[in-house]
Amino acid sequence: MPYPSRSQAVHDPKMLRAIAHPVRNRILTELTATGPMRAADLARELDLPANQMSFHLRQLAKYGLVEEDPDAARDKRDRVWRPVSPDGVSVNLSDLEKEPGGKAASAVFRQHAASWGHLVVDAAYGDDREPDILRTVNETAIRLTRDEAIEMAGELDEVLTRWNERTRGSDDGRRTYLLFSVLQPYPDTGLGPKAGDDD
Repeated sequence: MPYPSRSQAVHDPKMLRAIAHPVRNRILTELTATGPMRAADLARELDLPANQMSFHLRQLAKYGLVEEDPDAARDKRDRVWRPVSPDGVSVNLSDLEKEPGGKAASAVFRQHAASWGHLVVDAAYGDDREPDILRTVNETAIRLTRDEAIEMAGELDEVLTRWNERTRGSDDGRRTYLLFSVLQPYPDTGLGPKAGDDD
């Protein structure tokens, strides 16, 4: 039985457009990894101006993706932000595309996500090799039915959730790592024989 996802489902095309924005997406992932943070701390972590960070946080709050965490605040004027779901968000593009404006929002999201994916892969195979960090790339082909693929994805989500809960916080000894994974049928590589090819 698949592991039940505890992430926040994105059900509104406007929410999808909000997380398609690369800065807002990065804010969400940092809050998920670290836990509640102030705008100034996020701005420092992401190397962005504090006023720009505050604007993006307000936009994410407008679409119900982040909220203030009064329990983490020092006083009533102290604004600390947290994701609505500590396990991040999940997106079902097929369902969203059925909503009014969903196809256009999906196209924007997929364009940004594909660009981000290229950047991640380029970084993984790039020349920058800091000695004190781990960088690993895993590529594995597995024979699965659709139901088995769903089950495996759920088990992987369970592992990631457990590690996120275990390591969440702003401990100086940690930095934010990114695990970027894709589970899909093996893509058409275009390596098959073409008309007119010999052997």
